[in-house]
Amino acid sequence: MAAPCPEDPSLERHFKGHRDAVTCVDFSLNTKQLASGSMDSCLMIWHMKPQSRAYRFAGHKDAVTCVNFSPSGHLLASGSRDKTVRIWIPNVKGESTVFRAHTATVRSVHFCSDGQSFVTASDDKTVKVWSTHRQKFLFSLSQHINWVRCARFSPDGRLIVSASDDKTVKLWDKTSRECVHSYCEHGGFVTYVDFHPSGTCIAAAGMDNTVKVWDVRTHRLLQHYQLHSAAVNALSFHPSGNYLLTASSDSTLKILDLMEGRLLYTLHGHQGPATTVAFSRTGEYFASGGSDEQVMVWKSNFDVVDYGEVTKVHRPPATLATSSRNLPEVDFPVPPGRGRSQESVQSQPQEPISMPQTLTSTLEHIVGQLDVLTQTVSILEQRLTLTEDKLKQCLENQQLIMQRTTP
Repeated sequence: MAAPCPEDPSLERHFKGHRDAVTCVDFSLNTKQLASGSMDSCLMIWHMKPQSRAYRFAGHKDAVTCVNFSPSGHLLASGSRDKTVRIWIPNVKGESTVFRAHTATVRSVHFCSDGQSFVTASDDKTVKVWSTHRQKFLFSLSQHINWVRCARFSPDGRLIVSASDDKTVKLWDKTSRECVHSYCEHGGFVTYVDFHPSGTCIAAAGMDNTVKVWDVRTHRLLQHYQLHSAAVNALSFHPSGNYLLTASSDSTLKILDLMEGRLLYTLHGHQGPATTVAFSRTGEYFASGGSDEQVMVWKSNFDVVDYGEVTKVHRPPATLATSSRNLPEVDFPVPPGRGRSQESVQSQPQEPISMPQTLTSTLEHIVGQLDVLTQTVSILEQRLTLTEDKLKQCLENQQLIMQRTTP
């Protein structure tokens, strides 16, 4: 493992332009563009080059919940509460193709490493795989019994992992379309999941404030972290595979050293829940978004890596691929005090949102269930009305018969 630099992560810049909570961020391959989505229904493309104007893409009719650049960087996918997925060409024109994707909110979209297909996850309890260029639906994965919040391809494209409000993480074989394994250790909704760059491990974040790491070959729980004081909303692996970045409703970002199994940094910057994080493809930068409408870009500084070499290969080199095997196969109850803390203050503090995201999600879920119950009651009322009408008709018929038979 490369020795850490003496510098701590530093806040490079922050972007203002969204008019509601930021829900998702992703860097392009060359790190020249950063995409973000928001509850304001807009997609923003920020240019890392100073003084460059941002693009605002309007097309979705409701909140944008997820964004992902294609491996080449020539396309950008977004999912929305309007039940659609859009594939954008990320230039000044902002042209897009619409996929009528699901029957409920699309929570997640992710391109396969070859760019030929992408996977979506939705509140309709399904995971769906699509052909990018043929713009065609391929197949569904349908074993979850509640909302599916996230779905990701493995680095080699052979596996898919999904996270759901049914408290499970499921591993799927793309070829056979079968569920290989279900991980059931989370005590609440599972908000996010992703593959380690080596493809040998997965990490999942949950509403139970935890982050868990499993080996996908043995299905053993390798590491367990309970460092946040509120729901963990998103996570991102550093390209080296040595570090994991998390975002939480406790308003902090945390950087975990997976090789040592400990907390390295706690970053303060967002006012209110931190909703999303993503490392750049080189690992030199990472971005975060929050309910404070801010998009922040941070310089990593903590890992000495030949960033040019990382971008040349889709699979990590052998030394990185084996790193996950050195992960201790035990739980790590790491006390927060062991890590160093980096404080970052915004130039214009925002009012924290009044309702925690956990409560908002729970209320959304309750509202959805109430809609179902309302529909069920309506159907039952219709059936009762029909039954009453039939009974009245029978009684009337019986009275007529009696009148006719009475001398």
